[in-house]
Amino acid sequence: MKILIVGWGYPPKIDGGLDIAVKELFQGLRRQGIDVDLLLPEDRAPDMENIIPVKVEGDMCSKAEDLSRKAAEKAPEYDIIHTNDWFGVEAGFKAQKYSDIKWVSSFHSISSSRSRHPSERIEKLEKIGVNHADVVTAVSDKLSLEIKKEYGKRPATVYNGFSSISEEKKIKLEYDRPIFFFVGRHAEQKGIEHLIYGFKKFLEENNQGTLVIGGKGHMQDSFKDFVEILEIGENVEFEGFIPEDELGSYYSAVDVFVSPSINEPFGLTISEALSTGTRVVCTDSGINELLPSETITLVKPDSDSIKKGLEKSLQKTPPKIEERSWDKMAEEYVKIYRKLV
Repeated sequence: MKILIVGWGYPPKIDGGLDIAVKELFQGLRRQGIDVDLLLPEDRAPDMENIIPVKVEGDMCSKAEDLSRKAAEKAPEYDIIHTNDWFGVEAGFKAQKYSDIKWVSSFHSISSSRSRHPSERIEKLEKIGVNHADVVTAVSDKLSLEIKKEYGKRPATVYNGFSSISEEKKIKLEYDRPIFFFVGRHAEQKGIEHLIYGFKKFLEENNQGTLVIGGKGHMQDSFKDFVEILEIGENVEFEGFIPEDELGSYYSAVDVFVSPSINEPFGLTISEALSTGTRVVCTDSGINELLPSETITLVKPDSDSIKKGLEKSLQKTPPKIEERSWDKMAEEYVKIYRKLV
């Protein structure tokens, strides 16, 4: 059995949780002795055994087309092609069409959950990925039900592993306590504006505290402007991209991690924070399906709910969780593969 995975990034060159999940699947399959290769854009592909770099150009859709051409060329060498989200759909479709390869199509999110105005082209690709692959999976029941509502077919659920994160490089945060922390893409889906406004309301009643915002994205300047408009610049720190070897120490150094997403199909940052023993405030997410309710403070993606959640979380005892290993996720995919070949 020989597997070809189509990915988009590989740590440290990542856009989000999808890239981490693909890396963990690739490595988990190799640990189990599965013959697997990973196809990646050349500028994001590390120089590693079993990783195939592909020269890509243009916007994301053009790059996805470049990946698909390479995947179709390589397909006869493999038994299964495993794609992820919309950018891999054309690769899976072409490979399936022009060879005897079986196609597993995994979804980590869909475009309607990422934006109020999703791309028609991407939605068309998602529909193909749901309705033409031999097996379709989603990272949570939450996402699976959203896909059924949007495209008429419910994928099987294969949960990600719980990301525990090491504290390789120690950092110290010299900010006013309590310290609240967010890290992730600065995009509409992540609900950062609701967190900022909720934190403003928290300050009005509690006088002190710091909100540390990590990550980057196309809306970062808008969020910085919003902080200035609310006149809370002295209490909000934008850290930018946080290297992987520092991230664990950020989680440990703060009082509360906040995930205010409007839609979060899984939520790897939640598991990362919990693995360091940090309290978590979060909106409804896929990972909540696997967590005892007492381990998190659940809020809605609006400022009043988040403000109350920040206050409530400080009264909680730091949580302990039982992890789900990435190897468990890889084992579940191996069972899927074996049924296809």
